[in-house]
Amino acid sequence: MIEREIIKKKLKEFEILDYIAEELDRPGYSHTQIQKTPLGEKIIIHTSKPGFIVGRKGSNIKELTLVLKDKFGLENPQIEVGEMDNTNLNPHSVAKHIVHTFERFGPSRFKFLGYKSLENIMSAGAIGAEIVLSGRGVPSQRSKTWRFSAGHLKKSGDIAENFISKGFAVAHLKSGSVGVKVSILTPDVVLPDRITIKELEQKTPKEEVKEEKKVGDVKEEVKEEKKVGDVKEEIKKEVKEELKETMDEKTAEKVAEKVVEESKKEIIEAIPKKKEKKQEKVPTAIELAEKKKDGNTKAK
Repeated sequence: MIEREIIKKKLKEFEILDYIAEELDRPGYSHTQIQKTPLGEKIIIHTSKPGFIVGRKGSNIKELTLVLKDKFGLENPQIEVGEMDNTNLNPHSVAKHIVHTFERFGPSRFKFLGYKSLENIMSAGAIGAEIVLSGRGVPSQRSKTWRFSAGHLKKSGDIAENFISKGFAVAHLKSGSVGVKVSILTPDVVLPDRITIKELEQKTPKEEVKEEKKVGDVKEEVKEEKKVGDVKEEIKKEVKEELKETMDEKTAEKVAEKVVEESKKEIIEAIPKKKEKKQEKVPTAIELAEKKKDGNTKAK
């Protein structure tokens, strides 16, 4: 029972769309959408020329609402007219335009019309497009199919099923019917295999000067570290030479290392910095040892 009700609703919607398309089959008409709201059914008519659809003082809209109430049994139909910004990116409007030109001027120049409409689609910014004309109305003894394509268009997968916009229209001519299928891959669709190359940022001269200053500061820090290391080695040598007479080499090395570790802060403070103009003398190992003795005696 539920399936039958769903099928009835869908058939009713299809009949409404078919009726609106026949009544408003004018240049600029694209397609119609039906939305269900708590107040009633909302019918949106998409067109590039809303003046032709609305009519004088909304006469066409009033007539259409009465027909939807009486013929199709809609309680409160609300009709809105949606204006399209770019008709060349809408496949329904492109297909309708081709059909109207066929019905007005005939299908003798179908190739020119196909390539011209394809050029308009690509110039509007589409990634890819395809127009297929098929039927007995195409100038030939039998029914033929002509395909006009340009750009990059997906034929399979999720992009082809859900993201490519498609439109269809039929032109009824004296020689026969011509079916027009239009498929457009709009520029707002992001393809999964798309690759973007980032451009390198061009630095201003001020930023380059700042970077050079940073590099200079790092170099100066490295130089200061080298100076501290040289001073430590000199102090070690002096302490070893003084203690060789009284101690072994191994014990002298250990004592010298302890003296250097204890006097790290004093050595770093004694090395002249960049901002200071006056350069202080680097203390020798004997002076450092005397300072420590004085400090110990004061503490006692």
